[in-house]
Amino acid sequence: MTHLFQTELKVVNIGLKSFKETLDQQNVKSVHVDWRPPLFTDDKAMSIIKSNAGKIEAANKQALQKILNSKPFIVGMGKALDVVPGMKKNLLLHAGPPVTWDKMCGPMRGAVIGALIYEGIAGTPEKAEQVAASGQIEFSSCHEHSAVGPMAGIVSPSMPVFILQNEEYGNKAYCTMNEGLGKVLRYGAFSPDVIERLKWMEQVLYPSLKRAIEKIGKIDLKNIIAQALQMGDEVHNRNRAATSLLYRTLAPAVIQTTDDKEIAASVLEFINRNDHFFLNLSMGASKISLDAARNITHSSIVVVMARNGTEFGVQLSGTGDQWFTGPSPVPDALFFTGFTKEDANPDIGDSSITETNGLGGFAIAASPAIVQFVGGSTKDAINYTLKMYEITAAENNIYKIPYLNFRGTPTGIDLLKVVEKNILPFIDTGVAHKNAGIGQIGAGVLSAPVEPFVKAIVGLANQIKSKK
Repeated sequence: MTHLFQTELKVVNIGLKSFKETLDQQNVKSVHVDWRPPLFTDDKAMSIIKSNAGKIEAANKQALQKILNSKPFIVGMGKALDVVPGMKKNLLLHAGPPVTWDKMCGPMRGAVIGALIYEGIAGTPEKAEQVAASGQIEFSSCHEHSAVGPMAGIVSPSMPVFILQNEEYGNKAYCTMNEGLGKVLRYGAFSPDVIERLKWMEQVLYPSLKRAIEKIGKIDLKNIIAQALQMGDEVHNRNRAATSLLYRTLAPAVIQTTDDKEIAASVLEFINRNDHFFLNLSMGASKISLDAARNITHSSIVVVMARNGTEFGVQLSGTGDQWFTGPSPVPDALFFTGFTKEDANPDIGDSSITETNGLGGFAIAASPAIVQFVGGSTKDAINYTLKMYEITAAENNIYKIPYLNFRGTPTGIDLLKVVEKNILPFIDTGVAHKNAGIGQIGAGVLSAPVEPFVKAIVGLANQIKSKK
């Protein structure tokens, strides 16, 4: 005790954070214990979870092995109608959990309108709205067709898609080509120039890339993502390095398989101008890796986080195709000139599949260049990633973060850790205007909402109980 009082005293604060702030103002050294109560305290559900802890842990190891061992490759391209499972001429796929036309947000409605005009089903936006509301068109979640789509995520029958295959487990996934940023279909824009670009992508870009991929044979996406993380991407909101690496892979084959030099040049220039071209592929690579871990009884590993602009949805390895949803939050963002948070739509898109796979916001410490764009400092980015290690069950064996001494990215969101520690998954994201037809208005960050995870813990408990 004598020695204790001869040294400088420090305060450990376990109360309100404002107590520490007061001590800081008085130049008193202190440490704040960031403790939070659990998200969920339902005794019946938690009793089931605790009594099956051993089985859950074993199931999670199996799920993680499949996620980490997955080998996503591009193996071809095709029209959605011809290759996407369950695709029909009157079906439109969308991002996030299932949603009907009457409950769709503005940007998703705008993307539906644009898709119907693109398909030739409607000649005007007004006619497209009538058709969408008539019951003639069916809507389904991309995730229910082994597909993913950024923002509104609309996939229509004529749209070209990349075909991805998991060489380790054989499952496939599908994603469209990325249009670029700003006024594009996925952000809800549907003006004539948007439709013209989509037609060019179908009639010029797609055939050229299809021939190039056939010549190459297959493209290793995991390798590209791993390299891109070393070069400053997190492959959600920053894809410049990944797009450049893909470009280097594709360019020789595009030139060799395209007779018209002007077409070859226009194809390569489109990819070169679009730093986000790889985004859809990073999503597809994540989708195919996580899908391999589906339907493992007792597993609490999250295999989907997705938003439709109205609801935020979660799926677990151990609960099959069941969705657990809650209201989608509005991101904290940096907005383009002339726009504010009042203009922003709630978070939207399947792109949070990257975070589910240990990329995006979970790997933002690897991407200091993006931090200013989405708000915050480099220190914030590092802290975001470090926090995510607390709710994940593994560190990635391939995806590494240089700044963290090449530590593997936090991978495999464990629902039980999210609930126990009251730490929600961190996501970086683009922001769409809440009204149809306008497009992107900024980019930002957010934490996933509480409600889907609370519902998921009950769902997992009920699933385990039903297996007895």
